[in-house]
Amino acid sequence: MPGKSSGGHALSLRTGDLVEVRSEAEILATLDETGSLDGLPFMPEMLAYCGRQVRVYKRADKTCDTIEKTGGRRMTNTVHLADLRCDGQAHGGCQAACLLFWKEAWLKRVPGASAARRAGAVSLEPSRAATCDRGRLSKATCLAESISTVEPLYRCQATELRRASSPLKWWDPRQYVRDVRCGNVGFDDVLRALGFWLFKQLLRIRGYRLYVGAYDAFQRWTGGTPFPFKGGSLTKTPRATLGLVEGDLVRVKSHDEIIATVDTAGRNRGLLFDVEMVPYCGGTYRVRGRVERLIDEKTGRMRKLSNDCIILDGVYCRSRFSDRRLFCPRSIFSYWREIWLTRADDDSMASDGPTAPPPTTRYATPDQH
Repeated sequence: MPGKSSGGHALSLRTGDLVEVRSEAEILATLDETGSLDGLPFMPEMLAYCGRQVRVYKRADKTCDTIEKTGGRRMTNTVHLADLRCDGQAHGGCQAACLLFWKEAWLKRVPGASAARRAGAVSLEPSRAATCDRGRLSKATCLAESISTVEPLYRCQATELRRASSPLKWWDPRQYVRDVRCGNVGFDDVLRALGFWLFKQLLRIRGYRLYVGAYDAFQRWTGGTPFPFKGGSLTKTPRATLGLVEGDLVRVKSHDEIIATVDTAGRNRGLLFDVEMVPYCGGTYRVRGRVERLIDEKTGRMRKLSNDCIILDGVYCRSRFSDRRLFCPRSIFSYWREIWLTRADDDSMASDGPTAPPPTTRYATPDQH
């Protein structure tokens, strides 16, 4: 990892802690010449939050590798803050709306926080002369070799995530201890994940159809999530056009209805129906927007999407069914084809507010992205 290290700025933050984003000058003083700390870029989009007080959403002690698809990655001294997502304005208008990563060096506790919680935490004010300024921060959004080319190659937290993290084995029990201790998940979530993993191992031995059928029957009876690892059978997948726009109310089709629209790899016209999307089947949500352009995290190129791609309010990956990235806190928005949705009656949601909560996952679990 190049440049400066955040080792002296650990706050030991937990889920729900109230923090304040440091001033622009304080943050710039922690960055190297590429605008990074521990290899993680501080992006121009984040400057708008300087001075704001906000709650810690989750610790980012680990994250998922969406570049090489290797599973989990280890991070240190990093958190996600509630509802602070990238708007892509400094990165060509990327619409991925990624949850931002915040190094603890860029934050400070709000006075009045628990003295017991503060005990032992080290929070040093940046004291070195700044090697980064707004100009360098803006320039760092593109790779140097692409600045003079027609097509820029963008650089952001998502493209640099492997440089800002280290390999993490999915079976390393210490990560799950950290998940519970910091408040990211409950101990019961870990037990349910273990139970589901054991169930998946049983399926490898015998009785796949019988056990999955029994599992689905139990989930229907309890109002839980059906077994998510099911593929389609199509070679050519259909499409439907609803003309959805921001604010429209939609219902997600049932799991069986969606599986009928995907191929053997679980894709509809190239878009994966991920196992983490299954808990949302049957739910009603507001359209957050259409995704028409986003940065390819592996190449840095801007991809323009020709097919329909919808994101919904409050509908994101919760990493409950993915053993190689179990409990990843990154909360990436799920992408939906319009054929997986139907328009909903506004009146049916009048008493529930703008979005409905996702169905309860009775058996948390293991993998994919």
